[in-house]
Amino acid sequence: MEADALYFVWLGGRVLCVSEHGVPRPVTADEFRWVDVEVTGKHYLGRWDQRACYALTGEGTAPEGFATVDLRALLGRVEPDFFYLAGRAKQIVEWHRDHRFCGRCGGANDAHATDRAMHCPNCGLTAYPRLSPSIIVLVRRGDEMLLARNAAWPTRMFSTLAGFTEPGESIEQTVHREVAEEVGIAVDNLRYLGSQSWPFPNSLMLGFHADYAGGEIEYQDGEIAEARWFHYRELPNVPNGTAISRWLIDAFVNERAAAQG
Repeated sequence: MEADALYFVWLGGRVLCVSEHGVPRPVTADEFRWVDVEVTGKHYLGRWDQRACYALTGEGTAPEGFATVDLRALLGRVEPDFFYLAGRAKQIVEWHRDHRFCGRCGGANDAHATDRAMHCPNCGLTAYPRLSPSIIVLVRRGDEMLLARNAAWPTRMFSTLAGFTEPGESIEQTVHREVAEEVGIAVDNLRYLGSQSWPFPNSLMLGFHADYAGGEIEYQDGEIAEARWFHYRELPNVPNGTAISRWLIDAFVNERAAAQG
């Protein structure tokens, strides 16, 4: 195994890191030789910067010089590629953990011979890693954007609206339904801007801009704590640049600033 291969090691739901000038980074294979951790699973992720990357699960504690970090704590602290790879590792190890047994007959699964999948030799069911499609949308009204604060967030951070697609629903229908459910307004003129893999949980987020089409802001207590319109020059506390919500916000701010000359 290459000594400079990168290991994304998961211990108790947290990723093992080395601090380099105060910034977390993944552990190399050479460094991992000195870590007293019993490896319980290993999965190839691909290559990053010409280096092989692996997701490992194990049992043990972080020794001196290492630390375990919650994945959310890496947001904004590390380069995006590191965060995305750590998120990929998290999703793969959790999927593998949750599919050791067949969901149809209960028999023990085997690793698929060629695919990243778990196969039941008893009933033949094959379980692939699952992604949950979801939408995230910035609602626009002239020079203003609608931002909301989730009741579960510990800080007064505002962001765009988001939600999961339901069975039988198109992505566009999800946008209309989620906006109506979360803040009680109607939108039109949807424009797709891009997507992002998001590991909280296994989501593929599809990002949109949409125009306000009518209604008054109304939201149910318990999910949305606050929602209001913000001028593009007067942003509240918003997510950092790693998150697609910030991409949507920045795209609107830059568009309006350019239009104003």
